[in-house]
Amino acid sequence: MSMASTAKKEIISLQGIRKSFKVARRTAGVKQAFKSLFVRETTTVEALKDISFAINEGEIVGYIGPNGAGKSTTIKIMSGILVPDEGGCTIMGYTPWKERTAYVKEIGVVFGQRSQLWWDVPVIDSYELLRDIYKIPIPQYNRNLETLTETLELQTILNTPVRQLSLGQRMRCEIAASLLHGPRILFLDEPTIGLDAVSKIAVRQFIKRLNEETGVTVILTTHDMNDIEALADRILMIGKGTLLYDGSLSELRRRFGTQRVITVDYSVNAQPIQIPGTELMSWSPERGIYSIDTERVTIADVIAKLAQQVEIKDIAVESKPVEEIIVQLYKEHQV
Repeated sequence: MSMASTAKKEIISLQGIRKSFKVARRTAGVKQAFKSLFVRETTTVEALKDISFAINEGEIVGYIGPNGAGKSTTIKIMSGILVPDEGGCTIMGYTPWKERTAYVKEIGVVFGQRSQLWWDVPVIDSYELLRDIYKIPIPQYNRNLETLTETLELQTILNTPVRQLSLGQRMRCEIAASLLHGPRILFLDEPTIGLDAVSKIAVRQFIKRLNEETGVTVILTTHDMNDIEALADRILMIGKGTLLYDGSLSELRRRFGTQRVITVDYSVNAQPIQIPGTELMSWSPERGIYSIDTERVTIADVIAKLAQQVEIKDIAVESKPVEEIIVQLYKEHQV
């Protein structure tokens, strides 16, 4: 794996991508089932509607949205599996679906719910088959395999058949498989789905380290907002086939995350204290928890009003969880 260049240039460009699918439609009942054998009714579903964005070399981009939003369709177009109905897609100078053979040598793809490893053979056998498929020079293959084996801790499982691996072990092997040929772009579709907390952290740390050391560009789709917070420099949010947001997580918090939770520990006080502009979520003789909207009332004002009535021992202010911010944005766009 080569070291990253300091220059940041545009490496991915999508312009006005549209994609529709015809889906069979059938009403319930035996009569309708029999009729559908001869006359099939279909409806057209617009998966993507005028999707446009650009990504620079070395970025880690979180591509998020609810189920059915169009995330996987976009990834399949970008990886050359699907052809759009309209629009253009240029990645590293390639049109993915037109120059697929040359293009796939420059990308790595990991689908969390699909495997690129052969189920019944040892992991190392799959790697050697991939070496031949990608025509990886032996020195490069050996060098990359050694690095990946060490950093992903694969030493004890390389000779184990894939079917005998735990989900966390298999996911580490899948990521290694996608990187053996030294791709410049890595597409990760739900890479931590189903993993335990320890495995999730290990995968996130590796992706971050890989990006920092080699400059590989990472496109990450996930429903786990902890993945996004740990990895993504930038978020692309899609809903009903339309791009809803393109920017940083911090900017998303500034725009939609005006809610704060204030937890106050104080000397014993039996009576709940109501503060105008806040919602009292919980009260006990020694602790109160308030929800506030900083557009209506400042944190300083709330603390000052509390200090006038109780002896404060400790106070903590937390931002609204990112999951709630995302849900709020979905609701605003009626996704």
